[in-house]
Amino acid sequence: MRYTGYDARWVKRARSQTGSLMSAQPRILASYFHVHLVSDSTGETLNTVFAAVTSQFATAHAFEHIYALIRSRPQMERVLADIEAAPGLVLYTVVNPELRRLLEARCSELQTPAISVLDPLIEAFSDYLGLEQTRRAGAQHEMDEAYFKRIAAVDFTLAHDDGQMTWDLEPADVILVGVSRTSKTPTCMYLANRGIKAANIPLVPGTEPPQQLFSVRKPLVVGLIASPERLVQIRQSRLGGMNAEDHADDYSDLEIVRAEVLRAKRLYAKHRWPMIDVTRKSVEETAAAILTKLSARRNETQ
Repeated sequence: MRYTGYDARWVKRARSQTGSLMSAQPRILASYFHVHLVSDSTGETLNTVFAAVTSQFATAHAFEHIYALIRSRPQMERVLADIEAAPGLVLYTVVNPELRRLLEARCSELQTPAISVLDPLIEAFSDYLGLEQTRRAGAQHEMDEAYFKRIAAVDFTLAHDDGQMTWDLEPADVILVGVSRTSKTPTCMYLANRGIKAANIPLVPGTEPPQQLFSVRKPLVVGLIASPERLVQIRQSRLGGMNAEDHADDYSDLEIVRAEVLRAKRLYAKHRWPMIDVTRKSVEETAAAILTKLSARRNETQ
């Protein structure tokens, strides 16, 4: 449950919900808690870290209070008022020394845990590199060369989605190949947001892949597969939300899907393309596996 900004109504509602539930079922609701995510940037880092940590606690349910772009004393004082109204864990990424001291001092008075999630990493890097941190808020989101590289990657990926512009595949960093419903497009978009130019080519029954796919030299071509049973389940679900009747039986027939997957595996083996089974993988996990393969390939050529 998320509450963004400084609206006191949300704080009061969260407190009343927590209080009423705890009085009714104290044992179950011992795992309900407030968490305040305070950032001087977009808050993306905090959200990611918080999601990773809470995923390890299945029975924990947080009332999230999100505060982004906190860069002035009045803004921080409003955050502190909310923390006082609904005490709980405080996670923060704030580089301004004055604002940090203000937050830490008030949390100490309230006996509320306040954790700077990046401090251990920054200190380790500083010690290893022998350098001082720049203390620039939101430095990772500056419109620098890396930023424009990500924008270019997104543009390229959108233009080369689902077999488009196959005559222009050589500039790609990665080309994903796979049968329908193997998460090619979302994986490509995730990679693009990491600055990777990604194209994807669907394997369509009765149609040969574009010849340009077999002549590329620079891109890493990766074949995606999934279990036929899982593909049938996903395809049937998709058909249920569409008015698609033509070829619907072929699209979700288990034996036909098995043949599709077998054909894809043979194609990957023939061209010695690395293959990833996405049956039990999230888009993030698939992308991570691709990035690992891409990194290894680049290191081999250096």
